[in-house]
Formats: sequence, C-alpha cells, structure tokens
Amino acid sequence: MEVGSLPVELWRVILAYLPLADLGRCCQVCRAWRELVLSLDNTRWRQLCLRCPECRHPNWPSQPHTEPPSWREALKQHALASRTWAQNGPELQSSACLLFFRRRKDRRVWHVGPGCEFETLRGALAVAGPYDRVVLHPGVYEEQAELALKVPVELVGLGRLGEVALLVCIEQQCPTARLCNLVFMPPWFSTVVYKTSWGHVQLDNCNFEGAQLQIRGPGTCQARFCSFSQGSSAHLLGVVLSLLDSCDFSGSDTASVSVEGPPVSERNWACKHLAALARTFPSCGMSGNSSPRGPPAGSAGGPQPARNNVKKEYVSIEDWQRSTGVDVVCQGTVIEDDWSDGDHSEGEEESRDGEKTNNTKKNPITLDYKITCDNHGLSHLLKPHADGSLPLASSPDPLPVTPEPLNLQQELDRDPEAQMLAASTLGCILKRCLFREGKGGVHLSNYGQARLEGNVFRGLNYAVRCIQNSTIVMLRNEVCECRASGVFLRLSAQGLIAENNIHSNGEAGLDIRKGANPIILCNKIHSGLRSGVVVLGKGKGSIRSNQIYNNKEAGVYILFSGNPVVSGNHIFQGQAAGIAINENGRGIIKENVIKENQWGGVDIRRGGDPILRNNYICYGFSDGVVVGERGRGLIEGNHVYCNKGCGVWVMSSSLPQLLGNYITHNCMYGLAVFCRKDPENLDGREGNWPGQEGMGGEGGSGERRGVEGEGREGQENLNEEGELFAWESDLDSEDERHSARRSISVALVEGNCMSHNGAVGLYVKSSEPLNVFANLVNNNRGTGVAVLQSGQLTRLVTNCILENGRAGVTVEKDCRVELRGNGIYENNGHGVSFSGNGQIVENDVVGNRGYGIQVSGSADIKVLRNRVQPAQACGIAVVGPVKGVVHDNLLFQGHPGNKKTLLQMDPGNESCVLRNNSILRHNNSCTSDPPWVLENPPPRPLASSPSGLSSSQYPSRLGISMTTRISATVESGCHSGSMFCSIL
Repeated sequence: MEVGSLPVELWRVILAYLPLADLGRCCQVCRAWRELVLSLDNTRWRQLCLRCPECRHPNWPSQPHTEPPSWREALKQHALASRTWAQNGPELQSSACLLFFRRRKDRRVWHVGPGCEFETLRGALAVAGPYDRVVLHPGVYEEQAELALKVPVELVGLGRLGEVALLVCIEQQCPTARLCNLVFMPPWFSTVVYKTSWGHVQLDNCNFEGAQLQIRGPGTCQARFCSFSQGSSAHLLGVVLSLLDSCDFSGSDTASVSVEGPPVSERNWACKHLAALARTFPSCGMSGNSSPRGPPAGSAGGPQPARNNVKKEYVSIEDWQRSTGVDVVCQGTVIEDDWSDGDHSEGEEESRDGEKTNNTKKNPITLDYKITCDNHGLSHLLKPHADGSLPLASSPDPLPVTPEPLNLQQELDRDPEAQMLAASTLGCILKRCLFREGKGGVHLSNYGQARLEGNVFRGLNYAVRCIQNSTIVMLRNEVCECRASGVFLRLSAQGLIAENNIHSNGEAGLDIRKGANPIILCNKIHSGLRSGVVVLGKGKGSIRSNQIYNNKEAGVYILFSGNPVVSGNHIFQGQAAGIAINENGRGIIKENVIKENQWGGVDIRRGGDPILRNNYICYGFSDGVVVGERGRGLIEGNHVYCNKGCGVWVMSSSLPQLLGNYITHNCMYGLAVFCRKDPENLDGREGNWPGQEGMGGEGGSGERRGVEGEGREGQENLNEEGELFAWESDLDSEDERHSARRSISVALVEGNCMSHNGAVGLYVKSSEPLNVFANLVNNNRGTGVAVLQSGQLTRLVTNCILENGRAGVTVEKDCRVELRGNGIYENNGHGVSFSGNGQIVENDVVGNRGYGIQVSGSADIKVLRNRVQPAQACGIAVVGPVKGVVHDNLLFQGHPGNKKTLLQMDPGNESCVLRNNSILRHNNSCTSDPPWVLENPPPRPLASSPSGLSSSQYPSRLGISMTTRISATVESGCHSGSMFCSIL
C-alpha cells in the first residue's frame, strides 16, 4: 500500500498499534515506511520502552524527568544488552563450535514457582543447561545454603520489579551469567548475595536491599539500572574492568562502592567487550564539551572561550565603582590633617590655592626653564606603546580585560599525563549513577583504580575517598551537599578530576593531603560552607583552569607543607580570601584571576612561603595581597588593582620578596608595610573590621577552623575510619619546616609599579629593615613614599617617584632611611621631606611644587651630591636643629621669577655643615642660553626595571625572627588593621 494514499498523521495512528516485531518488519519495506516508523519516537517507541518490565527510564536515576535523545535508541540498547552476556563462545576453529552454537540457539526456558516445573531455584539450576533461561514467577525464594552457578544461565524475574525476591547467596563458578528484574536480600547466614572470582556477571534492573555484591578479579561485572539501598554496597577487589551504569545507591552504612587492590594481570573474556562498551560513552577528552562553568563575576554563565581570547565584558573602573558603591575612586580614603608632609613652604601653599580650582593641573612652568627628566632609567614604563596605547604604569584606567581559563581540551592537549588519564578505562567504571543519603560514595584504596563519569553525589558524608596510591578519574560529575569534604585524596593518591560541579558541601570541596598529587582541571567549585580546595600535610596537585567562587572561606587554602601548583583559575566572589597560604604552606600560584573576594585576594602568613607569579588580583572588597605574621614568599609579576583596601599589605614580621608587580588603582595604599604592638586592638587581633557583619564569617580564626572543623563541639567527626584531624603529627619538625627555598633576611620590594592608588604609594610604618629598589611610584593621590616608623634601616635606592598628589618622599622623626640614586620628579608637595636620620645621596629632585629637599627637626643626616630644581620654592631647606652635612649638591633655579633662596638654613643652626654646594641661576640678560639638562650622569634612576629578570637573578638579602603576634593599625584613618581579617 502506498504511503501517499493516506495522510501521514493517520499512518502514525495505525502504526502506533503494532507490536515491536511488526514495527521492525515495517522498517524494512521501503524508505518511506522506515521514515514513518522512525517518526513514532515520542509515541509508540516511548510506550514500548517504558512498558518493558526489564527496562527503566533511560535517564534513571539522576534525571528521570529528562527525555532521552531517542526512545527507539534506548530500547535498542536494552535489547542489545540482553544478548551481550552470552558473547563468549569459543573460536570458530574449535571442534566444539558447532555444538556450542546449536545449544545456544536451542536453549530451553525453565519456569520456577508455585504450579510450575520447579518450585525452588536450586532444583531448576540442577537441570539447566548452558545458556538456558530460568524464569522466576512472582514470589519469595529462600535458600538455606549457598548456591553455585556451574553453567552459564540467565535468571529473569517475571512481572514487575519487586514481585520476585531472592534470599540467597550465589557463587558464580562459570564464565558468564545474567540476572534481570530481581530483588536480592541477604539470607540469614551471609550479607553477600552474589559473588564471583573469575567469571562475568551482567545485572539488569535488579534491586539489592541490605546486601553486598562482591566481584574479585579477574571476575568482571556489568550492572545496569540497578538499585542498592538499605546499606547495600558493591565491593570490587583487584578487578581489571567492571561497569556500573545508571545505578542508584542510597542509605549506605559505609562506602556504596569500594574498589580495592590493583587490577590483576589475568583477564576474562568480557574485558574486551566492556572496554568497547566503555568507549561508546562520550569521552571527556574527545567530546569538546565545555565544563560546567561557573558564572564570571556579574554574568549569568555560558560557554567560556580559551584563555588567549580576551574577556567579552570589559570592566571599567566606573562600572566597578557603581557595583561596589564607591562614587569616586579612593574618595573614601581619609588622610588625617596632622599627618603632614612637613612645614609647607610659601610656594607650596600658593600651589595648593591653585589646586582648589583644578586639583589635577599644576601651575604652568615655562618649558625653557624646566629640566627634562623623560629619559630616566624607568621611563620606558611610562612611554606609550607602538600602537599608541598607554602602559599600565601611566594609564589612568585599570586593565579592561583578564584572561579566560582554558577549556578541558586545551588543557589535555598540553598535558600528556592528563590526556592519558582521561582516556584510561582500567578498574571500576561508574557512569550516570546516583549516590544519595548515605555515609560514603566511592572508596578507593591500596592501588585501586576507578573512573567516574556523569554521576551525581548528593547528601553523603563524603562523595569520593581515594587513598593509598589509588588512581581516580572523575569527569563531569556533580558533588553536592556532602556533610564533610566532597572529595578526599590522601596517601599518595593521584588521578584526574575534570569538569565536575562541586558545590554546597559542608567542608572543603576538594581535600588533598599526605602526598596526594591529582590533576584538577576545569571544575566548578562553589558555594561551599568552608573552603573550595584545601591542600595540606604535604599534599600536592596541579589545580588548573577551574572556577572557584562563592565559598564561605578561602577559595584555595594551602597549609601544613601543602605544595600544589595553582594556575589559570578564576577565584572570585568568595566570602573570605581568594587564596590563603598559612602554617608553612607553599606552592606555585600563577596566572590566576582572583577578584571580588570579601577579604584579601591572597593571604600569606604564619610561615606561608609560596611563589605568587603573574596573577590578576583585582576588584576585591579588602586588600589585594596580605603578607601577615611570619609570611614569606616570592610575589612577582602580579597585577594588583582596583581593590577597596591596599594593593599589598605587609607586616614587618614577614619576609616577602615583591618583584616586578603592577600595584595600581587601589582605594587605599599601594603597598603598606606595618608593625605595631597594640594588645588593646582586639578588633584587629580577632579579625573584625568594619563592614564584616553579614558576610557569614566567624571572625579571624574561622579560616583556620574552616579547613577541617578542628575544635568543633557537638558535631560528628565526619572523617572516614575515625581518623583524627590532628594532621600536625605527620609533619616535619619546626626547624625543618622553617628551612625555606631562599635564604633571605630583609623584606625586598624591587621593580614594582605603584601608581594611581588612593593614598600613599608606599607606606612604611615598620620596626624591621626594608629594601626598596628600582620601583616606579607615580600618580598616587597621597605621598609617593611615606616612612612614619622605621626603627631599623629602610633603604630607598634607584626608585622613580613622580607626579604624586603630595610629597615625593616623607620621612618622619626617629626613622632611619637611606635615599640613594632616586629620581623624584614633579610631585605636588615637597620632593623630599625628611625629619629622621640617614642619608640623602645622589638623588635627582626636580620639578616638585614644594621644597626640593626639606630637612627638619633634630635629624642627623647627610645630604650629598643631589641635583635639585624646585618648581617655585626653595631647593634645599634646613629647618630646626638639624645635625649633619649638606655638601656637593647642585641646585638649579626653577622659574626666573622665583626669588626664594635656593639653599636655606635657620640662622641659629650651628650643627649642620654646608659645603661645596653649587647654585645655578637664570641669566636674564642672555635669553639664548640652552635649557639646563641632567647629564653626567643622565636623569636618575639609572638602573632599568628588573621585572624581566627571573627570580633566581634577584639578590637574596637579610633574617628576621619575630614571635610576638601583632596586629596593625593604619594611621591616617583608613582602617583598623589590615582589611583582611587577621587569623591569629
């Protein structure tokens, strides 16, 4: 009959009445009939699939309400699965081949039940031949002794699932078997209901209630659409390959699936079949699917481009101001009136009057009289690029873009080890399973291997625990609402954890310790009640291209000799620090985007000694980088910008090296170095700062407690096997932990750009020595460099300090400071205001609106071989009972109309010696004289920026030990202590 003789809709109604066999025959009539039959996918094929008592919903159990791509394909896969258990016949050349195929073709069906051929399962198995089918009618079948399967058979329950229950213990002693549509419950003498040590068993649509499935290598297992409830579990010991697909695990007393021991060398016939079946699932490394990305800050999510693509959404500083409630950058920063740059000169006061009309413009200086300083050693950091764009050091706007994380395929392409793990199929393979409401999900131990793909872990104590040199591969799983950490790795465990969605767990999303070394790629780790990733106890790991956000504590927390590589991640919108490195933690932290965190972007303290390199630390609600008590580390090449606190906060009891960083557009200080012993500052000690309320924190100590919940009362110890959380006992001695990678004894600040910050560029209030070399400090709203407390020597050498809103350099009384080889240009206050002790040697102080160099108070100082040209005021002024010498300086007159004395000293001062100073004034009668220039040497600083050097080329310099815990308080009213809560 022609298809066109009836409407297509009517044909579909007619064909919908046909059974499965007739639909198959209709498909073979012609192409038009085939298309008609295939069009019944959502009607007749769906009915046939759901009415089959041996077939559950294709997306059961994790997504039972989601339609499959094709109901016909789901039914086809079920039909094929009912035959694969018997695909183990001998080779064709075998003489027994003909007998084997004949018996399989003519296999018999035995019925068991009341009124059938056999009333007991034992009786049917005694007469069943190879590959026969034993059909169990509804009822409960109990055996008082263990049953042995000695020939391949198929056990099938008749009717709906649950109508056939077996209280048996079966040991398989044959090459293959299939069990379908059965409920297994443990007999009185054993909790193990099925076990095999060398054959293959296929379980389809079976329920295990309070029972155990035990597979021992070289035995194999394939379980499809099975349910393990009421404490049921699957134990796999030394298996080469087993597949658990679309199974439901609930209510476990221990781990739902335990994988123990390395795969045995011997293999059975089903290994080749299972390996082929496992490869039919979309591979994580080959599918090209993007990971379950978290939303970038301020967006709703979506696929992420590669890192070499710039971010689509450009972030301007105005947008950030609107989103954070800051009307104008740094407007909230208050500088106290009593914090002065020294006594103002008349010229400076006049310039401040001019500032009232336009605070961004300086009084004009005739170009003929202005000494050019554009070719100093750091000028290349200020010159426009070839394309006309401004460099970061001089741009009034912050970076508009940040790099995107790589997708998984890009990560695998550059990491052969991860690529090999992504393609591996050894051990236990779990796909599309649901683990819920129990103690544990999957437990691997003693060199066990497992691959988990597309599973859901929900409401457990822990989802995955991998220990004792085991290997885990986790791809595209969801791990949520675990009462402890989601994934534990310890005791030299390893593997690949990629493209998973790990969220809303009671403790860390990932817990890595005791030598574990996994590869963690492209995951979404978020909304945890504690930290996102914790690495401790000599744990390692490579944590790359993940999105870690909205965790209550640190996004990544490294402590107790943890030493991971954390690179290319986006860590944002956390309620505490982005990355915290405490308690002698180490690690390499590079090329991450760390933004919009409530506390410090990166917090280093209590022996933390990381390498922090080439990160973007921005838009935080506190300080960018905090180096707290006893913090160490190499902080190199980072972009720290647009943070509401300081760019970098350093306690003077710490020993960091800050090299080649861009610290710009922060609302408070660019770099602040503090030390104040103030036991009454309880807020700073406890880590409570204004605005912390409502953030969900528990004070400063909450971050430390947040790793594993040490010291909690009234809560269950959620760690497996009662292991205590006192991991400190596994660590090295105190002396060994303090042996750092680099021998340094003085905090070093070298080659950084500190510009466009809301207060002082570099603020020092410290009782320890500090070396500040070859930095560019420009366009900050406050003083360029302010030293307010310095019990030991602070060295400022070969820096460029220009165009800051107040003085270039301010040194208060009782400070010890050496200024050598600096270029101090065109600042809005004095060039140098010095009230302490020390030296001012071989500096160029040009174009500043106040005095060039003002020395005041009872300072003991040497002012030697400087070149000074003020804009309109005095060149060098000695005010008060200053002690010391001022000699061999060269002073240039600024403007011809400036009648002030270029070299001025109080008449009553007899303790300061002026000697061999040269003063150059304008000759009004000769207007053709060439303008003055700085030559022999050229404008200082003479050294170029060392930011291009590797860390091994930097000098390692001084040792500080300080055991007193201190809290710091910022002068000038900015905040009480670091805006990052002190963890004490």
